[in-house]
Amino acid sequence: MGAQSRTHLLNRLGLRARVTAAFAVGAFALSAVLAGITYFTARQSFLNERQTAVQRQAFVNASLVQNSLRSPGTQVNQLLESVDTLPGSRSVLRRQGQWYATSISVGQNTIPAEERALVLGGQPASQRFSLNGSVELVVGVPLPAVHADYFEVFSLQELAGTLRALAFALGAAALVTTVAGAAVGRWASGRALRPLVGITDAAVAIAGGQLDTRVEAGEDADLLKLASAFNRMAGNLQARIEREARFTSDVSHELRSPLTTLSASVGVLEGHRDELDPRAQRALSLLDGDLQRFKRMVDDLLEISRFDAGSAELSLDEVDPGELVRQAVTATSPIGEDGRRIEPVYPVEVAPGVDGLRLRVDKRRFERIMANLVDNATRYAGGVTRVIVDRDPPGTGQGANSIRVIVEDHGPGVPLADRADLFERFYRGTRSGQRASGDGTGLGLSLVAEHVRLHGGSVRIEDAASGGARFVVELPLTAGGGDGSGDDGGDGSAQGILR
Repeated sequence: MGAQSRTHLLNRLGLRARVTAAFAVGAFALSAVLAGITYFTARQSFLNERQTAVQRQAFVNASLVQNSLRSPGTQVNQLLESVDTLPGSRSVLRRQGQWYATSISVGQNTIPAEERALVLGGQPASQRFSLNGSVELVVGVPLPAVHADYFEVFSLQELAGTLRALAFALGAAALVTTVAGAAVGRWASGRALRPLVGITDAAVAIAGGQLDTRVEAGEDADLLKLASAFNRMAGNLQARIEREARFTSDVSHELRSPLTTLSASVGVLEGHRDELDPRAQRALSLLDGDLQRFKRMVDDLLEISRFDAGSAELSLDEVDPGELVRQAVTATSPIGEDGRRIEPVYPVEVAPGVDGLRLRVDKRRFERIMANLVDNATRYAGGVTRVIVDRDPPGTGQGANSIRVIVEDHGPGVPLADRADLFERFYRGTRSGQRASGDGTGLGLSLVAEHVRLHGGSVRIEDAASGGARFVVELPLTAGGGDGSGDDGGDGSAQGILR
C-alpha cells in the first residue's frame, strides 16, 4: 500500500476516529516500551539472583564432597545423593577418570563441552543450556585435592514459568492500557469536536436555504473566533443572496410596465397588419415573437425571485392524477384558427393502478411544470412522443406512495454529464445545435425543479426506450390516498407535501 493510499484511508476514517486511533497507538507504544523494560529488567534480576544462589550452593556442596572423599571407603553414589538438597538439582562427579551421577538423565555427555573443558582444566565455571526443552544451569568446581571434579546441574524451569507469568501480566496490562487510551481518545475527541457539530448543523441548514442560521459560541474562547467568522460569512452570504433576489424582482417588475406598453402597441399594429407592406409585416412578426419571448423571460424571473425570497405558496386542490395530466397537456396545445385547442398528437397513457388515487397539487403550478416540459421537448428534442402517468413501484424513487408523470421526447437523449446541470438556471446543455440551440430562456427546467420541490417531489432524467430523453416527475400522494379511500387529506396532507 502506497503513501497516497494510506493517506486516503486515514482521511476516510474521520477526524474523531483518527484522534482515537492516535491515542490508542500512543498508549500501546508507551505501555509496550514500559512492559519491555520491566520484563527484561526483572528477568535479568531474577536470573542473577538465582545464579548467585545456585553457585553458592554448588560451592558448599563441592566442599562437602571434597571433605568426604578424603575419608577412605566413602561410597560416591551415596555421597552424591546426600548433597542434592535443592529441588531439581542433580550432581555429577568425575574421579580418577570415572564419572558418577545421581540421575540417568544427567551425565558426562549432558554437560556442555566448553564447561567440561574449563572445569577439567582447573577453572570453576557456570553455564546455562537447554536440556530436553528445559533451561538448566550447570556449575562446575574442580577438586584438585582429591583428584576430582564436581558438577551440579540446577533446573531453571520454575523461574521460566515465573517469567512467562510476568510476560502475560505485562501483556494484559499493555492491552488494558491500549483500550483505556482509545477510550480516553474517544472521549477527548468527542469533547473537542462537540462545538464543531453545531457549526456543521448550521452549515447544513444554510445549504438547505435557512440563511438566517447562526452559530452560538457560548463561553468557549477557542470557538469564539471560528463562530464569529462563520456568522460573518453567513451574514454576507445572506445579504448577497437577498440583494440579488431583490435586484431580480425589482428589474422584473420594472420591465413589466414598458412590456405592457409594447404589447399594446404591437397589438395596435397587428390590427392594421393588412395596411403594412410585406417588409413591415415581417418586421412586426419578428417583433411580436421577441416580445413574447421577453414576456416569458420576465414572468420566469418573477417566479424565480419568489422562490428565492421564500414567498412562493401553494394553493392545493385534491384531483385525479390522470385527469390532471390530460388537462395540463391540453392546456399546452396551441390554439387553432377556430379558437379551439388543437388535440396533441402524442398519447397520454394512464396506468390502471392510478385509477382511484387522489393527488393534492397546485393545479396552476402543475400546468407550468407540464408546459415547460412540453416546451423543452418541442424546442430541443423534436417534440413529445408520449406522456405516461403511473404509480411509482415499491423500492424505487419515493416508494409506492407517489405518482410518476413521465414525458418522453424524440431527441437524442441527454448525456449523463448534463443531467444534473440541466435543471440549473440558464443552463442549455453542451450539444451545439441540439439542446444548446433555440430561443428558450434557460429557465424552464429550473422552474420545473422548483415547482416539483415545492410539492415535496423530485424530478430526474432517464433514457427512454425509444432512444430519446425521459423526464420523470414524482409527486407524493395524499395521506390515505394510496388505497383509494377518498380521504381528502386536510391540512395534514398539505403539510406532508410541503416538507
